[in-house]
Amino acid sequence: MTDRPFCRTAVALALIAGFIPSLVRAQSSQTPPPAASFQLPPLIVNAQKEPADAQTLPVSLTAVSEGVVRDAGLEIISDAGTYAPNAWFTEFTARKLSNVRFRGIGASPLNPAVTTYFDGVPQLNANSASIDLMDVGQIEFVRGPQSALFGRNALGGLINVTTARPSLSGWTGSLSVPFANASSREVRGNIGGPVIDGKLGITGAIHYGTRDGFTTNDLTGHDIDSRSAFSGKGQVLWTPSRTWETRVIVTGERARDGDYALSDLGGLRRNPFHTMRDYEGFTHRDIFGTTIVNRHEGSKLALTSTTGFLKWKTEDSTDLDYTPLSLLRRDNAEDSFQFTEEVRIASAANAPLHLSKNAPLRWQAGVFVFTQNYDQTAVNSFSPGVLSPFITFPVSQTSPQASLDDVGIGIYGQGTATVASRLDLTAGVRVDTEQKDAVLSTFFSPTIAPPVNVDTGKRFSDVSPQFAASYRVQSNNMVYASVARGFKAGGFNPASPIGREAYDEEHTWNVEGGIKTLWSGGRVMTNASVFRIDWADLQLNLPDPNVPGQFFIANVGNATSSGVEFEVNARVHPIVDVFTSVGYTRARFGEGSISSGVPVGGNTIPNTPDYTWTIGTQIAHPVRPGITAYGRAEATFYGAFKYDDLNLAGQDAYSLANFRGGARGRYLFAEAWIKNAFDTRYIPVAFAYGQLAPSGFIGEMGRPRTFGVNAGVSF
Repeated sequence: MTDRPFCRTAVALALIAGFIPSLVRAQSSQTPPPAASFQLPPLIVNAQKEPADAQTLPVSLTAVSEGVVRDAGLEIISDAGTYAPNAWFTEFTARKLSNVRFRGIGASPLNPAVTTYFDGVPQLNANSASIDLMDVGQIEFVRGPQSALFGRNALGGLINVTTARPSLSGWTGSLSVPFANASSREVRGNIGGPVIDGKLGITGAIHYGTRDGFTTNDLTGHDIDSRSAFSGKGQVLWTPSRTWETRVIVTGERARDGDYALSDLGGLRRNPFHTMRDYEGFTHRDIFGTTIVNRHEGSKLALTSTTGFLKWKTEDSTDLDYTPLSLLRRDNAEDSFQFTEEVRIASAANAPLHLSKNAPLRWQAGVFVFTQNYDQTAVNSFSPGVLSPFITFPVSQTSPQASLDDVGIGIYGQGTATVASRLDLTAGVRVDTEQKDAVLSTFFSPTIAPPVNVDTGKRFSDVSPQFAASYRVQSNNMVYASVARGFKAGGFNPASPIGREAYDEEHTWNVEGGIKTLWSGGRVMTNASVFRIDWADLQLNLPDPNVPGQFFIANVGNATSSGVEFEVNARVHPIVDVFTSVGYTRARFGEGSISSGVPVGGNTIPNTPDYTWTIGTQIAHPVRPGITAYGRAEATFYGAFKYDDLNLAGQDAYSLANFRGGARGRYLFAEAWIKNAFDTRYIPVAFAYGQLAPSGFIGEMGRPRTFGVNAGVSF
């Protein structure tokens, strides 16, 4: 399943390279603008909880702005992840199954290693992390352990998504109607503005989208992986004074999709986007969340309170054997409710403490509390004779029926002292403790074996320090080094082999060094970093050998990951931006690591491409007063990776190319686009499936070539 990467790389790079000079020449006769207007915009992020210039922070991060989300047509977080080096998303047809890895660090949706935050609220279960991007202000991919500030399940990093703020001075809005192949139809709209000038503003956004599936069931002729969903977001911003503000953000989704597109790995490679199964199921998801943010910025202190309520549920049904035979079927229902509250106090932006006359100290401290309740009921239905030739009647196995409850608290503090105006020394620490309780049950109907019941609980506690030093060689050039410890919470599996119900915490030490520069008069930004990660008690999401399609988390031993990251963003001409990001990761299990009783020492950690590389350009050319023509071209390259811990199967290197172009006037816009322009065939996700799959693995195809048009109004 390769795609002739060198040939396609050459074609994509030639198209991108040829995109730039033609437009530069179109402007060559014009007088260049002043240097001050010919710069990259400032990049303000919340990667360390308080707003700061990204180029001053001693962390590796990639920020995707609201403009890039719009110009690149990004729909979900993983679309934006292509711009972050060493970021990889394992996604299935079902919207809920989107697992991200940074630098080889990842886990199951139940216990993510990279946590996604929406407006300061963590998604404690990754099932609610991949939702439609509406009214997004910025997406930040922060790599490396962030446990000193964010605590549990940020040992790989975090994704920070912020909602665009309502305007308090004027109304804006848009309505667009995209159409694409596979009978894809969408409606996107948003509107916002002041209800009371300077005091009260609101925004609202909706999205409805539907499309046919890409995979055909040859037994019936039906497509099986269709999609249909409605999403909405509303926001209120109230600023009663210059020092106080309150934001209330409400988000909801109702998705009604088709079945998983899973099929035998060998069959997919011979006949992509085709399967044969006797039962066609569905995957449904409902999400409703409310976030309340209160912030006071005084002359000395800044106080922030972030309250989050999140409820989600999923229901799916699928042909578990994924064959034309009536052997197995699975009906699965999950639901969860979480409450989070964080109260944080920090020094005001222009009022640090002074350790001495020339040593200001910026600081912050906070407390975070949460509760999370998770319930799952999965029923596996076996046809007569499947479990045993002596069982000549249908059998249902309820595995699992699980209830997991989690309550925790974290207390943290961080300070950054500036010495001699150039050297910043940062130290932070967080203490977390949580109590997890589990009630687990597995039984058969009719009873052919005794039930298995587990009622247990355990307390987990951890201390996460972080130290960093950064030195400004010049005002816009910085070098830094950091050492940080990260941890991922332990817990209980809703379903697992007997005796594997519990798993322990995972820990990492991360050593990193880097450089951040802004040069050529503010027109070129270049960042680079090197890192090494040492794991202890690595958690791995493994398929249950006794129950098809069921996974459990287990600690498999030690591991290491090392690599480099490099990013360039440049405004090479007033109408031309170019960008690239390159990442290389070498992630291996340590000697003595055991997975499911099998030594895996020296094996590559699964779902970790050797490299990631994205390169592209964006142009915006005023063709007449009030009308701008624009275009965007980009190519992404992924190195080879393994699907499983035993390294028995994997995906070769492949590349994807996307193009988009159109025109935008004062009120109207129209554009055309194509994704995966060369129709690369690849299988980004697969896992071991025993005798039910002739090849031993089942997987899903990556999205084929898609293309369409989009038109609408904006003001």
